[in-house]
Amino acid sequence: MAIPQDGAHILIFPYPAQGHMIPLLDLTHQLALRNLTITILVTPKNLHYLNPLLIKHPSIQPLVLPFPPTASIPDGVENVRDLPAGGFRLMTLALADLHGPIVSWFENHPSPPVAIVSDMFLGWTNRLAHDLNIPRFVFSPSGALSLSIMYNLWQNLPKRNDPTDDNEVIRFEGIPGCPSYPWWKISPLFRSYVEGDQQSEVLKESLRGNMASWGLVINSFSDLEQAYLDYLKEFLGHDRVWVIGPLLPPVEEQVRRGGSSESLAYEIKTWLDQFKEKSVVYVCFGTQAVLTNKQMEMLALGLEKSGVPFLWSYKDPKGHAEGEYNMIPPGFKDRVAGRGLIVKGWAPQVLILSHQAVGAFLTHCGWNSVLESITAGVQMLTWPMGADQFENADLLDEFKVGTRVCEGAKTVPDPDELARVVATAMSDDRGVEMARAKELSKAALESVEEGGHSHQALNGFVDFLSKAQPNM
Repeated sequence: MAIPQDGAHILIFPYPAQGHMIPLLDLTHQLALRNLTITILVTPKNLHYLNPLLIKHPSIQPLVLPFPPTASIPDGVENVRDLPAGGFRLMTLALADLHGPIVSWFENHPSPPVAIVSDMFLGWTNRLAHDLNIPRFVFSPSGALSLSIMYNLWQNLPKRNDPTDDNEVIRFEGIPGCPSYPWWKISPLFRSYVEGDQQSEVLKESLRGNMASWGLVINSFSDLEQAYLDYLKEFLGHDRVWVIGPLLPPVEEQVRRGGSSESLAYEIKTWLDQFKEKSVVYVCFGTQAVLTNKQMEMLALGLEKSGVPFLWSYKDPKGHAEGEYNMIPPGFKDRVAGRGLIVKGWAPQVLILSHQAVGAFLTHCGWNSVLESITAGVQMLTWPMGADQFENADLLDEFKVGTRVCEGAKTVPDPDELARVVATAMSDDRGVEMARAKELSKAALESVEEGGHSHQALNGFVDFLSKAQPNM
């Protein structure tokens, strides 16, 4: 079926992991509001994630391509929900096999796209765009600080002086503030590359494709990361960098963002309504992280000892070693009945953070969670575990809206210290942190309002796409 020609036709290609797909779908919504003609590429098992977007924008056309049959990944993991932690390497390599089918679709389309906007884990699409003679724009669901470090790693390829020392510090002296991290906090993909992993060699070229792409779109806002945005422009050697966040779902979609249970949302809201303002701690570690049972035990004990009301959403341990991960300790629910609500699986995070009863968020510092908490004006208690989460936690420290409670995917928290930090976070002594969170929320919301920096940047990006020509 021919696509109606309202505005410039672009191809959107999300990476099928929830933390990546959700913000790019939010961006797609904003682009559709600005009259662009959009095709969005998904594999069959991910098509249903587009339903809210397609209902709102019937003109958006899905391009459904079969998952590559040669992909060497376990059966049943080719969709957002089933992608295992650490599985993105295999997924990225598998999706690169869609190069041929996309070229075939493009060559047979009566009015093919003039540009590609694709996730940063799909750096191979820069070569695809070159073959199609159109520009490719990187979409980063991560912030500018973490992206600066990622680009720096893959450009400069730093190595340890002592390959046996996981605490050896890697310094990024060209980046504002000269951030530094021990080796164990560096990207696991990069560490695998340094250790000689053959698949990582292929992914290195894919990630370097991001640096060679025509432009960059970042889900952040200038009041939060201006210094790092300036650095990225200098690093890339051009100013085709658009900061357009925080990307937020439409108001009517907040309850269902990342899930679909309106009855659960109602139950949670009703439970939160009984508590006074800024008195509840929300605990969630995203869609990928799983804790060992010992970590779960100590976390539960810390929450119990804190005496603070809490809402704890934890990942279903299905698919992990049976009985070893994400199990709530026996008797815990009974002991905290009344002041603790425990939700297994998805919870309506945007709705929860926006509720007046929530005063702090114990988080793994995934970028979506960080932006959602900032937008809601909620201070964070941080437990970064991997990927870009350490950099995100540092950024929150810098703005004094985050307090480190633990770090590392294998670290077992001290329950007494955790209880102290949680209780302190909800006390009258935290006026500075709460005030800073409120100020940053105001800046985030103003950035996406008409005339705000991100709003203007998004309009500028659309204007740029509308003028896109081959060989840009």
